[in-house]
Amino acid sequence: MKVLIIYCHPCDDSFTANMKDEFIKGLNDSNHEYHVLDLYNLEFNETFSEKEYLREAFYNDNLEIPEDIKQHQNLINKSDALVFIYPVFWTEAPSKLVGWFQRVWTYGFAYGKKAEMKQLYKVLMLVTMGGDLNETIRRQQVEAMKVVMLGDRIGKRAKMKEMIVFDRMSRDYPERENNYNNNLKRAYQIGKDF
Repeated sequence: MKVLIIYCHPCDDSFTANMKDEFIKGLNDSNHEYHVLDLYNLEFNETFSEKEYLREAFYNDNLEIPEDIKQHQNLINKSDALVFIYPVFWTEAPSKLVGWFQRVWTYGFAYGKKAEMKQLYKVLMLVTMGGDLNETIRRQQVEAMKVVMLGDRIGKRAKMKEMIVFDRMSRDYPERENNYNNNLKRAYQIGKDF
Protein backbone atom coordinates (compact mmCIF):
# COMPACT_ATOMS: atom_id res chain seq x y z
CA MET A 1 0.00 0.00 0.00
CA LYS A 2 1.21 3.52 -0.77
CA VAL A 3 0.87 5.64 2.36
CA LEU A 4 1.21 9.42 2.54
CA ILE A 5 2.02 10.58 6.07
CA ILE A 6 1.15 14.17 6.90
CA TYR A 7 3.15 14.90 10.03
CA CYS A 8 2.71 18.12 11.99
CA HIS A 9 4.66 18.86 15.17
CA PRO A 10 6.95 21.83 15.91
CA CYS A 11 9.55 19.79 17.85
CA ASP A 12 11.79 17.04 16.46
CA ASP A 13 12.38 15.68 19.98
CA SER A 14 8.83 14.90 21.06
CA PHE A 15 6.70 11.90 21.82
CA THR A 16 4.77 12.61 18.62
CA ALA A 17 8.01 12.49 16.58
CA ASN A 18 9.03 9.21 18.19
CA MET A 19 5.55 7.81 17.63
CA LYS A 20 5.82 8.70 13.93
CA ASP A 21 9.16 6.88 13.74
CA GLU A 22 7.74 3.75 15.39
CA PHE A 23 4.70 3.80 13.10
CA ILE A 24 7.06 4.02 10.09
CA LYS A 25 9.11 1.07 11.40
CA GLY A 26 5.88 -0.93 11.47
CA LEU A 27 5.05 0.14 7.90
CA ASN A 28 8.54 -0.90 6.79
CA ASP A 29 8.22 -4.30 8.44
CA SER A 30 5.00 -4.85 6.47
CA ASN A 31 6.61 -3.66 3.21
CA HIS A 32 4.37 -0.65 2.68
CA GLU A 33 5.63 2.27 0.61
CA TYR A 34 5.41 5.64 2.32
CA HIS A 35 6.21 9.30 1.87
CA VAL A 36 6.31 11.84 4.71
CA LEU A 37 5.17 15.45 4.40
CA ASP A 38 6.65 17.10 7.50
CA LEU A 39 4.77 20.39 7.50
CA TYR A 40 7.16 22.13 9.91
CA ASN A 41 10.35 21.00 8.15
CA LEU A 42 8.81 22.02 4.84
CA GLU A 43 8.02 25.41 6.39
CA PHE A 44 4.55 24.97 4.98
CA ASN A 45 2.73 28.30 4.85
CA GLU A 46 -0.66 27.70 6.41
CA THR A 47 -1.90 31.22 5.69
CA PHE A 48 -4.75 31.41 3.22
CA SER A 49 -3.93 34.17 0.71
CA GLU A 50 -6.50 36.59 -0.71
CA LYS A 51 -6.21 34.89 -4.13
CA GLU A 52 -6.84 31.51 -2.54
CA TYR A 53 -9.81 32.90 -0.64
CA LEU A 54 -11.32 34.35 -3.83
CA ARG A 55 -10.78 31.05 -5.65
CA GLU A 56 -12.55 29.07 -2.93
CA ALA A 57 -15.27 31.54 -1.92
CA PHE A 58 -16.48 31.98 -5.50
CA TYR A 59 -15.76 28.41 -6.71
CA ASN A 60 -13.50 29.91 -9.34
CA ASP A 61 -11.29 27.12 -10.63
CA ASN A 62 -9.85 29.47 -13.26
CA LEU A 63 -7.61 31.02 -10.61
CA GLU A 64 -4.20 29.36 -10.28
CA ILE A 65 -3.39 26.91 -7.48
CA PRO A 66 0.05 27.48 -5.92
CA GLU A 67 2.71 24.98 -7.02
CA ASP A 68 3.37 23.55 -3.54
CA ILE A 69 -0.34 22.85 -3.14
CA LYS A 70 -0.46 21.07 -6.51
CA GLN A 71 2.45 18.89 -5.37
CA HIS A 72 0.61 17.88 -2.21
CA GLN A 73 -2.54 17.13 -4.21
CA ASN A 74 -0.54 14.97 -6.63
CA LEU A 75 0.97 13.03 -3.73
CA ILE A 76 -2.52 12.43 -2.35
CA ASN A 77 -3.78 11.08 -5.67
CA LYS A 78 -0.76 8.75 -5.93
CA SER A 79 -1.51 7.29 -2.49
CA ASP A 80 -3.83 4.58 -1.26
CA ALA A 81 -3.99 5.92 2.28
CA LEU A 82 -3.31 9.06 4.29
CA VAL A 83 -2.03 9.03 7.85
CA PHE A 84 -2.11 12.25 9.85
CA ILE A 85 0.17 12.37 12.89
CA TYR A 86 -0.17 15.36 15.18
CA PRO A 87 -0.68 16.56 18.77
CA VAL A 88 -3.84 18.09 20.16
CA PHE A 89 -3.54 21.80 20.93
CA TRP A 90 -6.65 23.13 22.72
CA THR A 91 -8.90 20.41 21.30
CA GLU A 92 -7.69 21.04 17.75
CA ALA A 93 -4.93 20.09 15.36
CA PRO A 94 -1.99 22.50 15.16
CA SER A 95 -2.81 25.62 13.14
CA LYS A 96 -0.35 24.54 10.45
CA LEU A 97 -2.38 21.38 9.82
CA VAL A 98 -5.68 23.26 9.88
CA GLY A 99 -4.19 25.64 7.31
CA TRP A 100 -2.98 22.66 5.27
CA PHE A 101 -6.58 21.46 4.91
CA GLN A 102 -7.77 24.97 4.03
CA ARG A 103 -5.14 25.33 1.32
CA VAL A 104 -4.94 21.76 -0.07
CA TRP A 105 -8.66 20.84 -0.02
CA THR A 106 -9.34 23.17 -2.96
CA TYR A 107 -12.41 23.58 -5.11
CA GLY A 108 -12.02 21.24 -8.06
CA PHE A 109 -9.77 18.92 -6.07
CA ALA A 110 -11.42 17.96 -2.77
CA TYR A 111 -14.90 19.25 -3.49
CA GLY A 112 -17.10 20.53 -6.29
CA LYS A 113 -18.80 18.84 -9.22
CA LYS A 114 -15.47 18.15 -10.93
CA ALA A 115 -13.45 17.17 -7.85
CA GLU A 116 -10.31 15.33 -8.98
CA MET A 117 -9.31 13.87 -5.62
CA LYS A 118 -9.53 10.10 -5.66
CA GLN A 119 -11.40 8.27 -2.94
CA LEU A 120 -8.73 6.86 -0.68
CA TYR A 121 -8.85 3.37 0.72
CA LYS A 122 -8.09 4.55 4.25
CA VAL A 123 -7.41 7.64 6.35
CA LEU A 124 -5.92 7.22 9.80
CA MET A 125 -5.31 9.96 12.34
CA LEU A 126 -2.77 9.24 15.07
CA VAL A 127 -3.28 11.93 17.66
CA THR A 128 -1.36 12.60 20.87
CA MET A 129 -2.94 14.38 23.80
CA GLY A 130 -1.96 15.25 27.34
CA GLY A 131 -5.40 14.57 28.83
CA ASP A 132 -6.83 11.32 30.15
CA LEU A 133 -9.59 9.61 28.14
CA ASN A 134 -10.98 8.24 31.40
CA GLU A 135 -12.30 11.77 32.00
CA THR A 136 -15.72 12.43 30.47
CA ILE A 137 -14.73 15.89 29.21
CA ARG A 138 -11.75 14.42 27.31
CA ARG A 139 -13.92 11.78 25.63
CA GLN A 140 -16.39 14.48 24.62
CA GLN A 141 -13.56 16.58 23.20
CA VAL A 142 -12.30 13.63 21.16
CA GLU A 143 -15.80 13.01 19.80
CA ALA A 144 -15.95 16.68 18.73
CA MET A 145 -12.54 16.35 17.06
CA LYS A 146 -13.76 13.28 15.18
CA VAL A 147 -16.76 15.21 13.86
CA VAL A 148 -14.46 17.90 12.47
CA MET A 149 -11.54 15.78 11.24
CA LEU A 150 -13.26 12.58 10.11
CA GLY A 151 -16.77 13.84 9.42
CA ASP A 152 -16.05 17.16 7.72
CA ARG A 153 -12.45 17.22 6.51
CA ILE A 154 -12.31 13.58 5.40
CA GLY A 155 -16.00 12.85 4.85
CA LYS A 156 -16.52 10.51 1.89
CA ARG A 157 -12.98 11.04 0.65
CA ALA A 158 -11.98 7.69 2.17
CA LYS A 159 -13.65 4.30 2.34
CA MET A 160 -12.35 3.76 5.87
CA LYS A 161 -11.43 6.41 8.42
CA GLU A 162 -10.30 6.25 12.00
CA MET A 163 -8.82 8.40 14.73
CA ILE A 164 -6.62 6.78 17.37
CA VAL A 165 -5.76 8.90 20.40
CA PHE A 166 -2.64 8.35 22.49
CA ASP A 167 -3.65 9.93 25.78
CA ARG A 168 -2.10 10.74 29.18
CA MET A 169 1.10 12.10 27.65
CA SER A 170 1.18 15.27 29.76
CA ARG A 171 4.17 15.63 32.04
CA ASP A 172 1.61 16.00 34.87
CA TYR A 173 0.87 12.26 34.83
CA PRO A 174 3.16 10.16 37.04
CA GLU A 175 2.62 7.16 34.74
CA ARG A 176 3.69 9.16 31.65
CA GLU A 177 6.95 7.26 31.16
CA ASN A 178 5.17 3.91 31.19
CA ASN A 179 2.48 5.32 28.84
CA TYR A 180 5.25 6.66 26.60
CA ASN A 181 6.82 3.23 26.11
CA ASN A 182 3.49 1.41 25.76
CA ASN A 183 2.23 3.96 23.25
CA LEU A 184 5.40 3.64 21.14
CA LYS A 185 4.88 -0.14 21.00
CA ARG A 186 1.26 0.48 20.06
CA ALA A 187 2.27 2.89 17.26
CA TYR A 188 4.67 0.30 15.84
CA GLN A 189 1.95 -2.37 15.88
CA ILE A 190 -0.55 -0.04 14.19
CA GLY A 191 2.00 0.55 11.41
CA LYS A 192 2.76 -3.16 11.11
CA ASP A 193 -0.94 -4.07 10.93
CA PHE A 194 -1.77 -1.27 8.50
